[in-house]
Amino acid sequence: MTPAVAKLIDVAEPLRVSVLLPLPLSSFYDYALPEGFAAPAGSFVEVPLGDRQAIGVVWDREPDSNLHPARLKAVRAVLPAPPMPAALRRFIEWVAAYTLSPAGAVLRMAMSAPAALEAPALRAGWRATGQANARLTPERAKVLATLADGAAHAPENLAASAAVLRGMARAGLIEPAALPSIPRFQRPDPDHPGPTLSTSQQTVTQQLHETITNCQFAVTLLCGVTGSGEVYLDAVADCLRQGRQALVLLPEIALSSQWLDRFAARFGTAPALWHSELSPATRRDTWRAVAQGVAPVLVGARSALFLPFPDLGLVVVDEEHESAFKQEDGVVYHARDMAVVRARMSNVPCVLVSATPSLETLANVEAGRYRALDLPTRHGGASLPDVALLDLRRNPPERGRFLAPPLITAIRETLARGEQAMLFLNRRGYAPLTLCRGCGHRMQCPNCTAWLVEHRAQRRLQCHHCGHAEPTPPKCPQCGAEHSLVPIGPGVERVQEEAALLFPEARRLVMASDTIPGPAAAAEAARRIEEREVDLVIGTQIVAKGWHFPGLTLVGVVDADIGLSGGDLRASERTVQLLHQVAGRAGRAEAPGRVLLQTWSPEHPVMQALAANDLDGFVAAEKASRAPDHWPPYGRLAALIISSEDAVAAARAARDLGLRAPDVAGVTVLGPAPAPMSMLRGRHRHRLLLKAERGIAVQPLLREWLARVSLPNDVRVQVDIDPVSFL
Repeated sequence: MTPAVAKLIDVAEPLRVSVLLPLPLSSFYDYALPEGFAAPAGSFVEVPLGDRQAIGVVWDREPDSNLHPARLKAVRAVLPAPPMPAALRRFIEWVAAYTLSPAGAVLRMAMSAPAALEAPALRAGWRATGQANARLTPERAKVLATLADGAAHAPENLAASAAVLRGMARAGLIEPAALPSIPRFQRPDPDHPGPTLSTSQQTVTQQLHETITNCQFAVTLLCGVTGSGEVYLDAVADCLRQGRQALVLLPEIALSSQWLDRFAARFGTAPALWHSELSPATRRDTWRAVAQGVAPVLVGARSALFLPFPDLGLVVVDEEHESAFKQEDGVVYHARDMAVVRARMSNVPCVLVSATPSLETLANVEAGRYRALDLPTRHGGASLPDVALLDLRRNPPERGRFLAPPLITAIRETLARGEQAMLFLNRRGYAPLTLCRGCGHRMQCPNCTAWLVEHRAQRRLQCHHCGHAEPTPPKCPQCGAEHSLVPIGPGVERVQEEAALLFPEARRLVMASDTIPGPAAAAEAARRIEEREVDLVIGTQIVAKGWHFPGLTLVGVVDADIGLSGGDLRASERTVQLLHQVAGRAGRAEAPGRVLLQTWSPEHPVMQALAANDLDGFVAAEKASRAPDHWPPYGRLAALIISSEDAVAAARAARDLGLRAPDVAGVTVLGPAPAPMSMLRGRHRHRLLLKAERGIAVQPLLREWLARVSLPNDVRVQVDIDPVSFL
């Protein structure tokens, strides 16, 4: 026997597994799997990491065979959670590669409910032992009568005190028993009677039915006027009939109480929810229910993409154009685009829904990658609202006011008819800027290059970027002049103040993220408006999120131009989408709707498109302006955001990266330059923008570029593929 063979016999080679940990690392760690442990790919395992324990996922990759067995640490435990499905593991790898993020950082998003990985706690109850040799009081007899079915029952269902139950246990009449788990989510009924569909809706529903029945990857754009998007719920019903799970993404799930009501009316029960407002216990139970396949429909925010669906059958993205689907921190990704990838990884259909689709989605339709289905009319016979422009140059508000006379008159007439009106201004707080009328000093955030927004009701100034807040000072901090600080410009609080003076009898409600902080507040606000307890709604962009208020017939936009400045590539597109959504709140029932847009630039293409309801013409012009120079969606963009707490270090790092920028045909690098938001949360920021023709893969270029430059530890580089924000 040779020494090598003897060594193999004497020392058994341990079974190895490769584990990915939810850390900002791209490397995998190899561990020895103790005898008797079973940990196939996808298993959640507890492993030693340095001087602590960590939980990771066994990955289907070959461990490093060159690593000596003596250096391997052993897996401590295999956790009692359903394994992570292979489709989700492939999705994590894809997202990491596409966004240039560490795979472990992407995995962390898929392990956002660590308590769900532990065995669920058993609920304790009682059951009868069958013995009857003890004295029976009337209370004991009632307990035994309830337990006569032989099943375990919860203490609260036995109509006896804890002392009586303990006495019966000591007497041998009853014994502790684990209660069966109660399903947290009822199965939606796909055949529950739903609303009557119009002829056009029935046609589209049938086409979607064919897509779901084929049960293969395909992307469908469901494009229709505001108020017709619910037709995709029939596709969800088809998915349920096949016994599979459906995922529906909403941009603001915590504010979607009316959508949830419509879902319950269609299916007879509520769906499972996934968003940041969930309690830890609900988060744990929901994650486990999804992993076990007992949450048939989940409705969630963008992070729901990383839940472990074992039998995903359909992915829906409602309001696919919404910028809220873009995650800007940590792993930077766009949930709409990743939803398409998630569907492809699972080989299931994906439905994108919008009345004002993004240009990226429309370009994919033109290229034949997506199919488009159109719903041209509102459901129920409601007509589109009439949109008119109020030229503020000809009809200016009174000095110190912000509502033009024609808008004031229209609101008075609407309220006099017993109808509801809405004022929209996409700006929170009382005023966006506070300055000293003596020395001109402007109140600015100490952590960001942003003005502090006055919130008069709370008597504070606040930064909406980092959260810094401070009391409104009684005098100017620069020159010391008392009572010299004045608000500049309107926020919704200031519009509500003006409305109180103009319409004192009207019952008013402000809807902004400050006043509608979560699902309960949103549901209560919707109830008050629906039940006509409110006459005048004053709100920011959250009032545009799919609300249905039948009594609301007039929408007035206080400053329609607010989103058109700043040089943003998508400024016009986003303004059209937002204002079209806002306009869609008016006239959703029998009474005709009217929309008045206050603008200083009525000749602007955005305003002309909205007034003429010519979205197709606007889209055609926008495409024509972007295509020649390869701006998205006819080219690729990637941003590098360089930041440091040291201004000099940030500038130097940006300069070094700029000097080593790729020199490739079809690729242009813009910058470096200080970011428009040159300081954010205490970090100084510079930006570079890589622009490439459509057929060029930017990720390899970026990897090579970043590898050329060695940066100090205090400098951070964030990569943003397909940026939406340019701040």
